[in-house]
Amino acid sequence: MTKKILNQNDIINTEIINSYDFDYIFSNNPINRVKKEPLIVNKTEELKKLEEKIQNIEDCKLKKNATKIVFAEGNIDSPIMIVGEGPGQKEDELGKPFVGDSGMLLNKMLTAININRKNVYVTNVVNFRPPNDRKPDSNEIKKYSNFLKNHISIIDPKILVIMGSTAMEALFGTKIKISKERGDWKELIINNKTYLAMITFHPAYLLRQADQKKYSWVDLKKIKKKVDELKINFR
Repeated sequence: MTKKILNQNDIINTEIINSYDFDYIFSNNPINRVKKEPLIVNKTEELKKLEEKIQNIEDCKLKKNATKIVFAEGNIDSPIMIVGEGPGQKEDELGKPFVGDSGMLLNKMLTAININRKNVYVTNVVNFRPPNDRKPDSNEIKKYSNFLKNHISIIDPKILVIMGSTAMEALFGTKIKISKERGDWKELIINNKTYLAMITFHPAYLLRQADQKKYSWVDLKKIKKKVDELKINFR
């Protein structure tokens, strides 16, 4: 019979193991430390759940005033997501965002940088038309901002275009001014993920202040440049 020779370290280690009240199972198989693949999100289902949550919101003056919910429109797999302010009269009637005069201008703005409206995803901060088309107040913006952030996480865009001060406030707070912050790329962190964001003027504002279109054009060219740099292909 062949004896197995134990050195001093083997004896000490065996004594230490036996001193604990655990049953140890030893195996020569390698430990699998490979991270599991992330769960694939079913965007259609998640968006439906989100829309239902917004539709069932309680104690909301906007909802009581509106005719329809205006959730979103466009390609849910688009690399570009546009966030506006809130529905106007035409949007409220049709249940779609950016379909009035501001929507027509948005279409022209996108076309100017060779992007077809149908290839982007569009939504608003608030999903019900404010009374008399007024600007949503801070409480309303705060209330809907959580829905918006969830919306962004589901779509998971490569570029986020934030149009107007209401959208800016919902995602970046009230301590900044759009006149100073527009035109620069910013990082927006939602659920531990960083999104590339551009703040720019809302088309409705440009309809009232035509002299500001020149600044909007500068922003659009930067967006186009980033699309080219990231080699984004629209499907």
